[in-house]
Amino acid sequence: MAGENLKVLNALDSAKTQWYHFTAIIIAGMGFFTDAYDLFCISLVTKMLGRIYYTKPGAPKPGSLPPDVSAAVNGVALCGTLAGQLFFGWLGDKLGRKKVYGITLMLMCLCSIASGLSFGHEAKSVMATLCFFRFWLGFGIGGDYPLSATIMSEYANKKTRGAFIAAVFAMQGFGILGGGVFAMIISAAFDAKYPAPPYEVDPVASTIPQADYVWRIILMAGAMPALLTFYWRLKMPETARYTALVANDLKQANADMSKVLQVDIEAEPAKVQQTAGSPSSSYGLLSKEFLTRHGLHLLGTTSTWFLLDIAFYSQNLFQKDIFSAIGWIPAAKTMNSINEVFTIAKAQTLIALCSTVPGYWFTVALIDRMGRFAIQLLGFTMMTAFMFALAFPYHHWTQPGHHIPFVVMYSLTFFFANFGPNATTFVVPAEIFPARFRSTCHGISAASGKLGAMVGAFGFLYLAQSPDKAKTDAGYPPGIGVKNSLIVLGAVNFLGLLFTFLVPESKGKSLEEMSGEIGDMKEGGEELDRPASYNNRTVPVI
Repeated sequence: MAGENLKVLNALDSAKTQWYHFTAIIIAGMGFFTDAYDLFCISLVTKMLGRIYYTKPGAPKPGSLPPDVSAAVNGVALCGTLAGQLFFGWLGDKLGRKKVYGITLMLMCLCSIASGLSFGHEAKSVMATLCFFRFWLGFGIGGDYPLSATIMSEYANKKTRGAFIAAVFAMQGFGILGGGVFAMIISAAFDAKYPAPPYEVDPVASTIPQADYVWRIILMAGAMPALLTFYWRLKMPETARYTALVANDLKQANADMSKVLQVDIEAEPAKVQQTAGSPSSSYGLLSKEFLTRHGLHLLGTTSTWFLLDIAFYSQNLFQKDIFSAIGWIPAAKTMNSINEVFTIAKAQTLIALCSTVPGYWFTVALIDRMGRFAIQLLGFTMMTAFMFALAFPYHHWTQPGHHIPFVVMYSLTFFFANFGPNATTFVVPAEIFPARFRSTCHGISAASGKLGAMVGAFGFLYLAQSPDKAKTDAGYPPGIGVKNSLIVLGAVNFLGLLFTFLVPESKGKSLEEMSGEIGDMKEGGEELDRPASYNNRTVPVI
């Protein structure tokens, strides 16, 4: 009976690409669309929040969020995401991927809508409730990381597994792009309906009362695409690898995958034994055996994701500040509140359209040809090079006529982040750990990344401030300036390049080969044969 466990796994590994694979990508991907939209759209509205709630009468510049409030608004969702990644990653291994998959999506959608309904019109109440709902929004987003990656890896065949997992993650690019486009549409509509003068002409009239609706609508809209897939997410069967290898219910695994793959996978109606008959298959996550087998791999996935997200989230959340510093976005006082949202959204949309989205899909196209290691190494290398190229001659880039080359090079750092470690750090942890730890280890790796994101989000707020106290934003101490901050980010990328050498290559290998479970199976007397019925299958191929 031991050998029967592998029949369903071999069927999955060798299956042709089918419509169900694309359905799974859409169902899981819509969660990531909402993830990215919700995490990054806050950067589009923070300046408007500052104008609405923190402008002081007679001030020469529009109001901005105080440092502690800005850090909370930008970072609280990241804190929730970190907690959600650890909790739902663990829960996904304990209860099964399917049982908690719908919970994360519903939590995301409800809290996304609630964020836009933050209570009151006073700064304290609005910011407090906004931060509360964004924490729980992040908690739901966090659960989507390990569950979506694990589900897609366990459904996919080994030939195109990397592309399928990367395609789910690539929906982030569309989420960022969608956030920018939607913010442009809403701000343009409100500006046409309620025209207002720039701040320097009339500080009070430059922020219309209706501006309070703009940021709320933008925050709430991200829930809609994910809600449309909620029913189908609940209908997805549990993955065969979890059912067979963790729950030890081979009969149910065969039945589920026979329907999914449209293949008759036969199994003897006998009692399912533990997958690996050897004692080595029973080690725990905190055991010496796990540390010996997978300790360096976990260090590699956690460290590279941590270092990547320091740079990636710094660039994404604060690109508006960088573009303002080089003069690509006009001074705030020359715009009204609605114009400013439109201008920032336009800049983010151009970056997403020209570099972020293409980078993701280059990874999808090439990850199963080049391999994960090569793409991650290339990405970190190019990010390091471009960051230093921006940083050292920074004064040159701030001069009139040099803004476009700066933006092009800055965009290329996004391209190689996404055609590089931002995609591969998501893919690899879903492939290299045993089934009973897969979701947990992916959650640990992702949580390490969000810890890096918090370092980037909070640290860059202060680091990027001008060394000249007279030029810092209100409430901030002097920092090291944008130039030195870019040098720090370049050094962080270089460290990511070095830690990449701890990450194994999983291209073309089954999940059981990568995790070592196939060795345990052989110790238990299992064979790697395919079911005879599999060779006589009829499958619609795309």
